[in-house]
Amino acid sequence: MTGGGGFIGSHLAGRLLRDGYEVRVLDNFATGRRENLLDIWDDIELVEGDMQSYERVHNAVRGCQVVAHLAALPSVPRSVQDPLTSNATNVTGTLNVLLAARDADVGRLIYSSSSSVYGANPDLPKREEQPTLPISPYAVAKLAGEGYCRAFFDVFGLETVALRFFNVFGPGQDPLSQYAAVIPRFITSLLDGKPPTIYGDGEQSRDFTYVDNVLDGVTRALSTPGNGGKVFNVATGHGVTLNELARLLAEIIGSDIEPVYEQARPGEVRHSEADVARAREAFGFEPAISIEDGLARTVESFERKAPTPAE
Repeated sequence: MTGGGGFIGSHLAGRLLRDGYEVRVLDNFATGRRENLLDIWDDIELVEGDMQSYERVHNAVRGCQVVAHLAALPSVPRSVQDPLTSNATNVTGTLNVLLAARDADVGRLIYSSSSSVYGANPDLPKREEQPTLPISPYAVAKLAGEGYCRAFFDVFGLETVALRFFNVFGPGQDPLSQYAAVIPRFITSLLDGKPPTIYGDGEQSRDFTYVDNVLDGVTRALSTPGNGGKVFNVATGHGVTLNELARLLAEIIGSDIEPVYEQARPGEVRHSEADVARAREAFGFEPAISIEDGLARTVESFERKAPTPAE
């Protein structure tokens, strides 16, 4: 698997080990962290390197039956600031992974795409057959990866499956990066007694998806044949506004702090909510953990890691 040092990747590596897989991880740790893998360090094979190097990727996938391609340079704002680097990692890197998987006779490849590919399309819920209208360079790059996956299935017979993740959250997500996702930022602010920052009016909505739901989708896609060249949403199927999210977290934490509002950021979509019927029918995907339960688990994990105040 690529990107095993990342938030989702490290959770997936642990899940695959528990499911009986032998796991080899490729990561350059540009955004992933070694500490994410400490609990399973002795159980995985680590190949450290950049997926922009075909040779490094080929060495990593050689002998593997399936590949989970999760490595990416995430964040819409980051891609707006630096489109070239976003493209080099998310498009050229993905092409290298596909080429290496083809050349190593890998049986199946799962590609982590993004709900951002729907972009400016206003229709809700988001269904896989809808037109894609990506706004940000990140979304364009993710859509390009989907196109390459479909081409490698049609032309080379590599069984590729693209999964569109919707706003994944859970324990271990980094709240400190300037590109941190909204939920770890909100939790950290509230635990520190500070108001969370919302960009825009807060009425934009997202299909926030607890990480264990995503792991279930990935492992089912990995083990289910017959979906080559197809695309699937992996989400909960429910949209929540950022204002609602802030209220839910404040209730869980027991805080009465109100959010503060700043100017909306470019490249962000207004609403996002998935239809997961296609994944349910194809490989039995069912999001078992609600956003309320997922938020409670995530807050608990952040509280356990919070430093104890000095007496």
